[in-house]
Amino acid sequence: MSERRERFETSSGIELPPDFNPDNTAAVDYENDLGEPGKFPYTRGVRPDMYRGKFWTMRQYAGFATAQESNARYKYLLSQGTTGLSVAFDLPTQIGLDSDDPLAAGEVGKVGVAIDSIDDMLALLDGIPLDQVSTSMTINSTASTLLCLYLAVAKRQGVGFDKVSGTIQNDILKEYIARGTYIYPPKPSLRLITDTFAFCAAEVPNWNTISISGYHIREAGSTAAQEIAFTLADGICYVQAAIDVGLDIDAFAPRLSFFFNSHNNLIEEIAKFRAARRLWARIMKDRFMAKYPKSQMMRFHTQTAGSTLTAQQPEVSIVRTTIQALAAVLGGTQSLHTNSMDEALSLPTENAARIALRTQQVIAHESGVADTVDPFAGSYAIEELTTQLENRAIDYIEKIDAMGGMLRAIETGYVQREIQEAAYQYQRAVEKHEAIVVGVNKFQTDAAETIPIMTIDENIERDQVERVRAVRERRDSSQADSAFRKLSEAAAGTENLLPRILTCVESEVTVGEISHTLRKVWGEYKEAVTV
Repeated sequence: MSERRERFETSSGIELPPDFNPDNTAAVDYENDLGEPGKFPYTRGVRPDMYRGKFWTMRQYAGFATAQESNARYKYLLSQGTTGLSVAFDLPTQIGLDSDDPLAAGEVGKVGVAIDSIDDMLALLDGIPLDQVSTSMTINSTASTLLCLYLAVAKRQGVGFDKVSGTIQNDILKEYIARGTYIYPPKPSLRLITDTFAFCAAEVPNWNTISISGYHIREAGSTAAQEIAFTLADGICYVQAAIDVGLDIDAFAPRLSFFFNSHNNLIEEIAKFRAARRLWARIMKDRFMAKYPKSQMMRFHTQTAGSTLTAQQPEVSIVRTTIQALAAVLGGTQSLHTNSMDEALSLPTENAARIALRTQQVIAHESGVADTVDPFAGSYAIEELTTQLENRAIDYIEKIDAMGGMLRAIETGYVQREIQEAAYQYQRAVEKHEAIVVGVNKFQTDAAETIPIMTIDENIERDQVERVRAVRERRDSSQADSAFRKLSEAAAGTENLLPRILTCVESEVTVGEISHTLRKVWGEYKEAVTV
């Protein structure tokens, strides 16, 4: 009997036999390879009861225009059943520019919310009790500053730092690899990260100090195996950097978290999450000698794959998102964002965001998959793919170790080239119709796409510029100047920078001013051009 194609394989090039069975799969040692849910190596999940105790945190990534408009969207999403906030910042905020900086022109409020000062953060979080709502902030180069702004608002609310919970992405290595919103060279960037680890371990114990992100690596075109490998190699680099500055691994490791993509291949994605969790547990226990169980656990947030959303027949992306969200849940995620169907065209409308949230709620309340822990455990296909993905990731990590570590692998362009090659091969497969994208290279329609899309009022940039300038005019200039000077002195030395940054934001120093102060001391990173 002829088959649809000569070779069936996953995104990582793992060949798929007609069926998985005892003759073509490796034996699984239940105790060592799987274990009970909530126990090492955490293949089956980080909690014994997983979603039988409580569902994953349902977040909807949102932020646009002004802090006031984003605040209204957050309150709407909370009213519709989200259980945590997820903040998107505009490009100037991400790269440490105030809204009135000439380089920010045309970008203010476009891909996220503009945050220049404590005034904006107060407006963003107005009416949202920070001791009751967990907040994730997708921010990297300026992560320490945005965290300090958040903590300054908590103080204004009378909420102790020990009552605040949430996550900052704070993952600069993947910016050098796949995304590009870096400011400083790697060494001082890593210092900001390890300073955040130390500060939060002492002052903000329920805050996840980093979300080591494979999401953008996958969006750039990597395979599932590369996503695991490069994300965990970044994690190894961060852990080693923290140890090198004298931090105890069991003091900071329990607050490390991860952020993964969930793609279209349901079986491979479920296996990917299980493989990543198992491999990280082994790395933390065997390589870094972490003793505390929470130091060995991989807790992660998942977002469905933005790169799979299509401008053609955008409603079809609801189906893609559903499959991807299901994979994340079956893979044991702790937190989930579902993309909206219109995001290939614009920021999501309120209606599209509600449908995306309802997708999670249907999976949680109607599908039954949350009622038993790791329901695919023991499946020949799942266990074999879990093992093969783990082994492929180990091969990559060993290559990176041999190069001298992840920083060196990034500097030489090795990681970037591997991702570029994977992206190229996938695009070739789409163009040759070996990979089918419904509505794009097959099953097209001539009907015009007429779904509503969101637009950003061009006047918001002018208004935001006026707001940040008003902050500078009214603040106590001597207090702000003193905060600048002390931050600059600290940056040139070795003391922890977070208390200095917190003083700055409470003195109404802006995000751009803090970033420029550090630029003067550390310089800026310039990507090496490789041919």
